[in-house]
Amino acid sequence: MEEKVSEIVQGYGGDKSYLVPIMQDVQKEFGYLSRDALTAISANLGVPISRVYEVATFYKAFSLKPKGRHHISLCMGTACHVRGAELISGNITDMLKIKDGETSADMEYSFETVGCLGACALGPIIVADGEYHGEMNIAKTTKLLKKLGKKV
Repeated sequence: MEEKVSEIVQGYGGDKSYLVPIMQDVQKEFGYLSRDALTAISANLGVPISRVYEVATFYKAFSLKPKGRHHISLCMGTACHVRGAELISGNITDMLKIKDGETSADMEYSFETVGCLGACALGPIIVADGEYHGEMNIAKTTKLLKKLGKKV
């Protein structure tokens, strides 16, 4: 892991002004930012570990916990909320047996709710593995989870 982090850092010329993109690339490589990864970034850039951790915890895009193979985000913004996002959240929680912010024990699914995904006219919106799905309801959500491999 340290070797791969070093390779990523060197891809940016070891320039600490690229801390965020380096962290993004490390997370993309390993699926999350482990303690060892943060330490390796710190050492390779000569940036205090406290600064690396501060950046990792400031941006919601970074995860300090492993994510599932399938990542599901549900918009809970006002437009999505009034169109039933809360019911959809309950359906996802029931089907996957995980709560908002959790990853399934088998590391297959991660689920999170987010404030807004910026597609209010199509709400409720789910982003599954980077793909947007609009005008969702419980039936469509169940179908989507089945498509992702969830046995019902």
